[in-house]
Amino acid sequence: MPAPPTMIVHPRAEATPSPSPSPDNGEEVDPDAIVRVNTDLVTLNVRVVDRNNRPINDARQNQFHVFENGVEQPIEFFSTEEVPITYGLVVDNSGSMRSQIDTVIEAAKTIINSNRPGDETFIERFVDREKIEVVRDFTANRQDLMDGLDDMIIEGGQTAVIDAVYLGADHVANYKKSNDQDDRRRRALILVTDGEDRESFYNQDRLFQALREEDVQIFVIGFVNELDREGGLIRKSPRDRSVALINRLASETGGRAFFPNSLSDLPDIARQITHDLRTQYVVSYNPTNKLRDGSFRPIRVAVDDAQGQHRVAITRTGRYATPSSRPTTNAPATRGGSTARPTPTPTTNTRPQTRRSP
Repeated sequence: MPAPPTMIVHPRAEATPSPSPSPDNGEEVDPDAIVRVNTDLVTLNVRVVDRNNRPINDARQNQFHVFENGVEQPIEFFSTEEVPITYGLVVDNSGSMRSQIDTVIEAAKTIINSNRPGDETFIERFVDREKIEVVRDFTANRQDLMDGLDDMIIEGGQTAVIDAVYLGADHVANYKKSNDQDDRRRRALILVTDGEDRESFYNQDRLFQALREEDVQIFVIGFVNELDREGGLIRKSPRDRSVALINRLASETGGRAFFPNSLSDLPDIARQITHDLRTQYVVSYNPTNKLRDGSFRPIRVAVDDAQGQHRVAITRTGRYATPSSRPTTNAPATRGGSTARPTPTPTTNTRPQTRRSP
C-alpha cells in the first residue's frame, strides 16, 4: 500500500510569521486569580448575499439565527469587524494548466496585492501526490510571495487535487492555532485547478471528513471547459466529476466556486474572492448539546429578510463534536478583562506530515 503523501517545504519557503499582538502594558497578571475559559464556543464565518449573489453588509445580530441539528442555538458573539486572514494559494501545476498558468499567476498577484496588515499567505503548488510543495510558507511579505508565484513551472503528472487540498487545509487550519476564544483569525484556501483528480491517495470521503473538523473556507477557480464532456451510462464525464468536486469543496466549507469562461474573467474573479473574504460576519454560539460523542452536527444559519430583500447566509455545513480529554480550562486572569491563553494538553499527533526539503 502506498504511503500517505507529505507536503514538502523547501528551505527558502520557511515561514516568516507576523508577530502576535503583545498584551497591554498596563495589565498585570494576578497569579492567584482563576477564571473559566469557555472552550465549547463554535465560531462561524458567515457570508450573507441577496438573490443575485451580491454581498449584504448591514445585517444585525438579532436578524441571525443559528441551528445545530435543527435546534436554534444562543449566539454568544457577533462581529462585523475585519479580522486578519490566513490563507493559502493552492495552484495546480500539472500539464492541463499549461495554457492558463501565466494568467493564473497574474490573478494570484491581484489577490496578494489586496493583503492588509495582519494577513498572512502561503503558496502551494502541486502536480501529483509525490509533488505537493510549499514554495513560500506563511508570510506577510508581498514581494516574497510574488517571487514564489514566478517560480511556478508546469510539469507532467497524475493530478492529485484531493491530496493537495487535504494537506493545504491542514496546513492553514493549524497555523497559529490556539484554544484562545479571542482568536478569530479567518482561515481559507484559494484553489486554482481544472478539478480532475487522477491519482490521489485520499478519497473524497476522507477529505470531507477532515474538512468538517477544520474551519477553513475554500474558494475555487475551476478551469473545466477543456475537460471531456462525454460520460458513460453510469459514470459521469470527467468534466461533470470535476464540477461536482469543485462545487462540493466550496459549498461544504462556506466558500465559493468560480468557473471562468475565458482568461479575461480572472481579474474580476480575483477581486470577488478578496471582497468575499473581507465582507463576512463572525458569529459564535454555545452549543446546547454538550455531549462530545464524535458525531457530525449539521449547522444552518438563517438571516431575516429585509423589506423587499431576500437574504441567504452561507457558512460551513456542520462540525464534529470532537471528544475531549479535558474539561473547561482553568487559566490565570489578567486585570482589565482579558484572559491569558490556556495551555493545551498534549495529544497524539495524527495530522498529515510535513517534510522539509534538504
